[in-house]
Order: sequence, then C-alpha cells, then structure tokens
Amino acid sequence: MADALDQRAEEDPYAAPNSSSTARERFADRPSSHYGPRRAHARQPKKRKRLRRVVLLLLASVIVAAGGTYGWAETRLDRDVDLGAYGDRPPPGEGTNYLVVGSDSRDGLSEGDVRDLHAGGGGGRRTDSMMLLHTGANGSSMVSLPRDSWVTLPGRLDTTTGKTKRPEGDKLNAAFSYGGPELLVHTVEQNTGLRIDHYAEIGFAGFVNIVDAIGGVRMCLDRDIKDKKSGADLRKGCHTLSGKQALAFVRQRHQEREGDLGRSRNQQKFLSTLAHQAARPGTLFDPTEIGPAMEAGLDTLIVDKDMSLRDLSEMFRAVQSVSGGHGKRINVPVSGFGVPTSKGNVLKWDAKRSTRLFDDLRHDRVVTEDG
Repeated sequence: MADALDQRAEEDPYAAPNSSSTARERFADRPSSHYGPRRAHARQPKKRKRLRRVVLLLLASVIVAAGGTYGWAETRLDRDVDLGAYGDRPPPGEGTNYLVVGSDSRDGLSEGDVRDLHAGGGGGRRTDSMMLLHTGANGSSMVSLPRDSWVTLPGRLDTTTGKTKRPEGDKLNAAFSYGGPELLVHTVEQNTGLRIDHYAEIGFAGFVNIVDAIGGVRMCLDRDIKDKKSGADLRKGCHTLSGKQALAFVRQRHQEREGDLGRSRNQQKFLSTLAHQAARPGTLFDPTEIGPAMEAGLDTLIVDKDMSLRDLSEMFRAVQSVSGGHGKRINVPVSGFGVPTSKGNVLKWDAKRSTRLFDDLRHDRVVTEDG
C-alpha cells in the first residue's frame, strides 16, 4: 500500500493529501503559487511602470525646455536681409542653397577688443569669408568663394552719387562694400546662376564668443603659423584654439602659398570642425554649454527675412554632415590667382569647370568637381 502511495505521489504530486518536500517544491514552481517565482513576476511590471514614468517625466521636461528655448531663439533672429531686393533672380533650383558669410563687423567689440583681436579700424562691415552651402538629395557641398574673386558686379544705384552704375568687373567682396548683403547675394546669383534660398552672416564678436562658449575648438596644424596682421601665432601640432586664436587663424593668409585660396581652405576646415564639436553630445545636452553658445551666436547673427530657426538648424546639420565626411569641401575652380587688374590682384574662376560645378548644384546632381 505504501509503495502504491509513493508511486502515485511521483506520478501526480499535487493529488496527494500528504505530499513530500519534493512535491511542495514543485508546487512552488507553478505560476499560480504564492511562493518563489510568482512574487518576482509580480514585481517586474511594477518596476517597468516606474521606469516608464521616469522616462516620460524626463521627456516632458526636455520638450518643455526645448520649446521654451525654441521660442526664445526665434525672437532673437535678426531677419534683416531682403534676398529679392534687386529682382531679376535665377529660377529656383533643386535642393537648398545657403550663402554663409563671415564679416569683419565690429559690433559688440570694445576698442580694447578691437586692438586685442587685431580687428583693425574702419566703420561698417566687409566680408571676410563667403561660402556657398548646398544641401539636397545627393548630400551637402560647401564651396568657398574667395573674396578676391573677379566677378561682374550687376548694374546698381550708386548711393554716393545717386546715379545708376553699369555692370563692371570687380572683386566679389566689393559687392558687399557697395551694397551690403543684398548686392552680394544678387552678385553671387548673377555670376553662378544659382538662386540663394537663405543668407546667414556672423561678425567678429559672435565668432569669438561661440568658440569660447563651447570651450574652444581642437585643431591640428601641419606647420607653424605666424601672421602679424591677423595676430596668428600658432605652433605646429594639435591645439585647442580659443576664440581669439581661432579668429586669427581663419583670417591669416600672408603665409598661405595661394593667398586667399589657402585661407578659404582653412576657413572651411575650421567651420566643419566647429560644427562637429558643437554638435557633440557633451555640448548639445549640456545647457551650461549650448545655452551660452546659442546666445553668443544669435547676438551677432544676421539672416534673411524668410529664415526660420528650423532653416538655420538644417544649415547647421548640413555643415556638420560635411565635417563628418558625408559631403564635399571645395573651392570654386580657379584658372589663375594673383592676376593683376585695375582693382588689384584677383582670382579668376575657371569658366568651364565653375560652370559645370554650379550646374551640378542647380540640378542637385552628384558634384564631381574637386576644386
């Protein structure tokens, strides 16, 4: 009889009125049991719910903060440039074209700052760098337009005499001097056949403040650079450049074998590196860094009347894409530099290659030109 009960217990332990310790252990393994595993199963959903609540609260905080920052930044944009002021514009192309300008505006600088930064004197503002940034289905391309480029300035009203001037040859940066951003945009459009969709310009003070706000920009130099005019005094090797050092680096050209072309390459390299470092997680998600950087940039940033913060963000992402190797950095093709003219030595674009480059950009084709 005992043998029969033992055999029954082994075959069906839950049916035995006087189960053994082994039977109780098996009973504890059942999902409906009050023992062991069931209690662990009950705790896990509660943990997941608490974790979801924490995540949702964090996301809500980020969204509220981002919304407030977005609204604040939108109100700070200085939308001062009328891209269609001169009319007679090229038809819209495919993709988006930005004209990114670094000016020598001294707004926001004290007399001491001007001396310390070797910013020189003079009133008003002139172009110190010009880049054509194209973004579209085939990636992004950043094309430097050297300020000494020989171009045709369109006919315009001479504000000093009140007379209409006929089209004439001159350096590209002369367009900015004569008619500000509007004439510069018109000149670029007429000489490239590209419609400029957006314009962004930053002065000396904004440039220096942005670099300092993100803790400097890490650059590696293949040679010593010493330029008295810009104040550059940098040794070969890798350095974290302060705003003052960075400004001197992008402005120097007297040690560049190709003058303005060499400077344009330095400016492209620096802008790409700046965008890459400003977008690193340690900066983007640290309000103590990204806040001051945004404020520093917006304080001296001048954009076109239709520029939104979203457009500005897309421009920044395009620059970042180029810096990450997903785009091209090139100079407009040149057939000669240091060419003497009545307006001084200039750079002359290679007519055939530059036309092909601008045509590729207008139709958003893969750019084959290497500049």
